[in-house]
Amino acid sequence: MIDLVADLGEGFGAYRIGNDPELLEIVSSANIACGFHAGDPDIMNFTVAECVRRGVGIGAHPSFPDLRGFGRRTMDLSEDEVRNDVLYQLGALSAFAAMHSGRVAHVAPHGRLGNLVAVRPDYAAAVVDAAAGVDEDLIVVAQEGELAKAARARGLRVGVVGIVDRAYQEDGTLVPRSLPGAVLHDPHAIVDRTVRMVCERKLQTTSGVDIDIEADTVLLHGDNEGAVKLARLIRSELTSAGVHIAPLAEVLAAKHPVA
Repeated sequence: MIDLVADLGEGFGAYRIGNDPELLEIVSSANIACGFHAGDPDIMNFTVAECVRRGVGIGAHPSFPDLRGFGRRTMDLSEDEVRNDVLYQLGALSAFAAMHSGRVAHVAPHGRLGNLVAVRPDYAAAVVDAAAGVDEDLIVVAQEGELAKAARARGLRVGVVGIVDRAYQEDGTLVPRSLPGAVLHDPHAIVDRTVRMVCERKLQTTSGVDIDIEADTVLLHGDNEGAVKLARLIRSELTSAGVHIAPLAEVLAAKHPVA
């Protein structure tokens, strides 16, 4: 069993990124932009409503307050500032979810914030404080690192994310986007990599060494050419391999049933 998630709602005003309506037919969960790197009230409302209508899990995708840089630039914020920014974004998305009789099921930090919470204990603590303060049933989506460690220590569930179109290093971290080969483009290689990650729990690094990976959710990027076609192919191949696609909360409940 695996969750398929994509970053959605990442337009702003008249501008749109990705093909959200088609991706919503494929994914089982969504990371929804909350206005700081992308998204606005109208886009958030529409995306949440579609998730509720389709039974897609709703996730908050909080970012640094960096609309111009799409949340991909480093910002020197304090731990309190990061916590309050995440609270603000969680609150906004939770209001739209309540409006449509849904709820936010997970939180997945975006962009540069998502990179830094894996290695900075102060930023990781800030995100966990915000999540626990809003809803102790929230799932924290992360790679293994400081955020996952802090969430588990606080008693929050963690959904480990596998990013199939990014190259990994032997320590399990992603190759920085600034380096050659950081992003994979061959659709067949990405599909094979995904099936192996889910079914064999193995992933080949840039050095050719296999590492173990226990992914609960697979991130499908939707903001590049051919993304929807690739997402459909990934879902089809996983299903053919006997994998059941379900929202993240269901995946974690099946893996860790309550006694």
